[in-house]
Amino acid sequence: MVTIDFYFDPISPYAALAFERLPEALAGRSVAVRYVPILFGAVLKSLDNKGPAEIPGKRDWTYRQVSWLGHRLGVPLDLPAAHPFNPLPLLRLLWATAPAGQTPGRYAVERVLHHIWRGGLDAADPQRLAELTADLAPMRDPGAAEVKAALREATDAAVARGVFGVPTMAIGDKLFWGLDAIDMLTGCLDGDPWFDGPSWDAARTLPVGVQRG
Repeated sequence: MVTIDFYFDPISPYAALAFERLPEALAGRSVAVRYVPILFGAVLKSLDNKGPAEIPGKRDWTYRQVSWLGHRLGVPLDLPAAHPFNPLPLLRLLWATAPAGQTPGRYAVERVLHHIWRGGLDAADPQRLAELTADLAPMRDPGAAEVKAALREATDAAVARGVFGVPTMAIGDKLFWGLDAIDMLTGCLDGDPWFDGPSWDAARTLPVGVQRG
């Protein structure tokens, strides 16, 4: 059985869409998915980069595109009342639902993603967060130092592994970034001969022609 690490931050609509598409895409394959919540903002900071929602024009396009993709894929997706928002309480809640040393289960991830991306409500509303927490009944305190450490360690490990965006699906040393990489992921799982050729490694050795000052 192949293990796929699904790195995500629930703040990402692309992660929400990929989460919904994965079961159908992976059907019939001997795989196990580990859902690994990470703080996307910390990943961006490590790379001195901005997220799509922080770039004028790209922000508008992102919301248009994910709405279209949800429509196209038949996946309900409603933009929350405000975006971006602080995802830390939701990330810590996810880690709090898992025993120490384990990752959250699919049910908890689904509940958090639906909290954000279904209904067009305020994802950061304290009352809604309290209700979600009560519903999930986490086995650990989301505010506990060990839970905060689990999120921080998972994020640091993702960066060390080469994760630069969410969602990222990882198999060993191969990273597949984005909703549109799911077909590439399944190609790898199915033994497409392209992955035995030179193209994968050639991508990292291509010389840089020019760099901006």
